[in-house]
Amino acid sequence: MASITLGGINTGLPPNLVEQIIEAEKAPVKNMQVRKERDETKLGLVNDLDTKLKAIENSLGTLASVKGFNDIKLESGDSNIITGTADLSAPKGSWNVEVIQLAQKAAAITNGFPDRDKAQIGTGYFKFNTQDGEKEVFINNSNNTLDAAAAAINSAGIGIKASVINDRKDSDNPYKLMLSGANVGGDNNIEYPTLYFLDGDQDLYFDKETEAQNGIIKLDGFELEINGNTVTDAIPGVALDIRQAAPGRQVNVTIKENREAVSGKINDFVKSMNDVLSFIQSQNQMNDKTDTSRTLGGDQIIRMVESRLRRLIQDPQYGVGGDITRLSQMGIEITRSGTLKLNEDKFNQTLASKPDHVKRFFAGDGFKVGFIPAVRKEIGVLTNSAFGAISNRKRALEDGIRRTDDNIANKEKALVRREEQLRRQFANLEETMGRLKQQGTAVGSMAQNNLGLNLSGAQLHT
Repeated sequence: MASITLGGINTGLPPNLVEQIIEAEKAPVKNMQVRKERDETKLGLVNDLDTKLKAIENSLGTLASVKGFNDIKLESGDSNIITGTADLSAPKGSWNVEVIQLAQKAAAITNGFPDRDKAQIGTGYFKFNTQDGEKEVFINNSNNTLDAAAAAINSAGIGIKASVINDRKDSDNPYKLMLSGANVGGDNNIEYPTLYFLDGDQDLYFDKETEAQNGIIKLDGFELEINGNTVTDAIPGVALDIRQAAPGRQVNVTIKENREAVSGKINDFVKSMNDVLSFIQSQNQMNDKTDTSRTLGGDQIIRMVESRLRRLIQDPQYGVGGDITRLSQMGIEITRSGTLKLNEDKFNQTLASKPDHVKRFFAGDGFKVGFIPAVRKEIGVLTNSAFGAISNRKRALEDGIRRTDDNIANKEKALVRREEQLRRQFANLEETMGRLKQQGTAVGSMAQNNLGLNLSGAQLHT
């Protein structure tokens, strides 16, 4: 748009008259922007509610999984010696385990050198007799320091790990090359023969070697030889991690049901349910200063969610085939504040005394009967992306925001055209008034001149 300035000199109009008119005509745009901000606020709240509702279903997902209510744990009498894990197939019970000997890798260490990256070990090669046959690593003038030799062995991919260690027992020659097999156990033995190197700053040789060996444990007094320090074939379904040898000491290992894990899953459900209930309460808290256009207080979607959740909490589950049909029978109750509270002692007692009944209440048949299927059904009615009530509410708000954006854009374009029109009209008016003033001034001058002539003629005549 060309810049047109309205001076107001000839018309006597205010110089910012166009701005005043345009500003007044922007009122509908400002109203639309306010309405858009309110819809965006509500959309954010609906999205928040949607996320919280889906968290309820997710919190129950682990209960409906393979483990469900049958979690197992391993307890060790000394976790410094033995730890481990157990799966659902593990038999419940206790075993005494004595670790007589750890399984170890084949290893060797060289003599010492004064430094790790300057002293040269010479040119030649390392030869190793492994389970996969003979392996060689060649060293030349470009990689014949301890650090470079270790890097060459590690990059050769032959199942040998190399490192340079600092053994401070020898202050003059503390740096040594240590080699070890990748795996423990007698089946992974490696022979370290004499090294072949020439022209080094000093001779390189293996100062000490250890053979790979199997571990030895006693399980309830029976001695077993193990090929590694993770034992998976001693107790069915149990992986024992052997951490250190302790000959003569028996460590009790117990496999038992993990009631705490199940209680923790239920506690996660209670927390996720309370997130939604607390959200609803916060939205419904209103006073004379509350801007209800920016909350969901009293909104139909809030009433629907609250009604469905309270029905889930309070109503019995029919057809589960057990003595437990309500959450309250397991210590999950509604407090005076309207949220849920889990009595863990009561829940654990109920789970211990009637584990099958608890499982039937929650899992049911996995489809139509049971608390978890009921939760999934109710959450789906609310959050399903195709037909869910919350999804429909979100789409309505998003559509309204898009329409408002379009209306604002159209109105702003119209205002630009309106401003151009006004500026041209007032510029033309200013120009016209200027010409009229000039004509008026000219007419006035002519009249004055004629009057002067007439007066002069009258004097001469006299």
